[in-house]
Amino acid sequence: MKFRSVLMAATCATLLLAPAYGFGDQVKTDYNHQTNFGTYHTYSWGKVKVTNQLDSDRIKRAVDEKLQKDGWQEVTTGGQVTVMATDNIHTEQEAETYYSGMGDGMGMGMGWGGGWGWGGWGMDGGLGGAEAMSTVTNTREAHLIVDLFDTKSKQLLWRGVSRGELTDKPEVNRKRLFGDINNMFKDFPPKSKK
Repeated sequence: MKFRSVLMAATCATLLLAPAYGFGDQVKTDYNHQTNFGTYHTYSWGKVKVTNQLDSDRIKRAVDEKLQKDGWQEVTTGGQVTVMATDNIHTEQEAETYYSGMGDGMGMGMGWGGGWGWGGWGMDGGLGGAEAMSTVTNTREAHLIVDLFDTKSKQLLWRGVSRGELTDKPEVNRKRLFGDINNMFKDFPPKSKK
């Protein structure tokens, strides 16, 4: 009885803490460590190639907010930095196999033996079975990539990538999109090494 209470408490704690540890979207960033981001003050938008055209304006609005908060100004053309974004929405399959039972049953075998002082024969053995059940789950996965390029040299300066599962609820997906972009830019601009 006591074990059951402990198990139930551990399960509840795991379910409550799970959203904070690993069930959200994955966001990663990388940048050219030789770049002094303090020398950039303007940006322009390049291509924004996304599956859902409504997301194009959402991505631009979220990135604009983060860059402008850091003192960057958007110019129609000719910014020091060109911002581009693209997504990839696809279906991934995950297969899981569950086994039930460890096998039980009966069987027989025969043998004999001899050795120093003793000999004998006997019957032993086993035959068992277990069931396996496999399921395949399809999930819609979305990847978003936001790139910042030096406009003159065309060199990649910074990249943010998010990866997460899409739901059937558009409002949840919109919130995740804004959350992912906020996470991408939370440590932006990177500190230059001197």
